[in-house]
Amino acid sequence: MKIALLEDDADTGAIIKLWLDSAGHECKHYETGEQFIDHTHGKGFDMYVLDWMLPDISGIDVLRWLRDNVGWDVPVLFVTARDSEEDIVHALETGADDYMVKPVKQNELLARITALVRRMKGSVEQTSLEVQSIGPFTINGGERSISLNGELVELTQKEFDLAIYLLHNIGRLLSRGHILEEVWGRSAEINTRTVDTHVSRLRNKLKLIPENGWRLNAIYQHGYRLEHMDGGEPRVAI
Repeated sequence: MKIALLEDDADTGAIIKLWLDSAGHECKHYETGEQFIDHTHGKGFDMYVLDWMLPDISGIDVLRWLRDNVGWDVPVLFVTARDSEEDIVHALETGADDYMVKPVKQNELLARITALVRRMKGSVEQTSLEVQSIGPFTINGGERSISLNGELVELTQKEFDLAIYLLHNIGRLLSRGHILEEVWGRSAEINTRTVDTHVSRLRNKLKLIPENGWRLNAIYQHGYRLEHMDGGEPRVAI
């Protein structure tokens, strides 16, 4: 797999590059955001690994550039010393697929990369249909957007991922830990309050309330269940 690594510390970058190359990947190391942007565009990388704090521009700005210019199909992993939950959530909301806090360990990094690629392949398969309708919701996999009764709902990327996961698991009890695993990846730095916050936003944005025929319930000490009020699953149309 061809991986672009953005890490301003030369020693750290050399170590991570060695780990990735030794695992059979082809890693290209860049030390500044400007260098990264100039040399990666159109080069067909399979994954991007980004540091946050750089000498020229922020890793978050690089992430935004990637999503605007490369798209959402290629996974992005943040590897950074910034460890607050606020920073982690900000990176994930902006478009990162996973997040690791330095110092990183070789085996965990390689395992995260393998899991991330596997999850991204599953996500592509799940949302590859150009348009899919579930009840009053129209899902556009190509645009990563959802409309409710024909009106586009403004969602963050993680809210979209969570909505897709819930709508494809109507009637199932989903634990908070399982939701974290499937939507955010295996990120021990994220706690279950993140799930609660995103579920609350989705309930409001998608109007998942009994008055509209839906119930998104919090199940005490377990997780969440999205239910269709008529007792069955709404018809899926492609």
